[in-house]
Amino acid sequence: MYKRVVPMGTTRVNFRLPEDLIQKTDVAAEITHKNRTEILKEALQEYLEDVEDDEKFKEAVVELYLDNQIKFAVLKEFIGRQDAEAVKASKALLDQGDELADELADL
Repeated sequence: MYKRVVPMGTTRVNFRLPEDLIQKTDVAAEITHKNRTEILKEALQEYLEDVEDDEKFKEAVVELYLDNQIKFAVLKEFIGRQDAEAVKASKALLDQGDELADELADL
């Protein structure tokens, strides 16, 4: 399941990487006078910035929100406040339509 984005704090994350990737990261850290975490964090940030510009990715994020798999704050982080508000309004209308359909089915 999706882990909530924490804007200001940090969270310890443990994961495995191939040894050659770790070696390259360590060389980059040595050359740039940064630590391994900074190198990996910058690489991940660049990746996310690239993928966030992809329309299919944005559509997938919206689908996650519509399926109640991510919260509104996360949606807003990926697609922007204005677009997120529009999606939220659309979702509210869709939810009302579903409720009405259920009520009519019970008649």
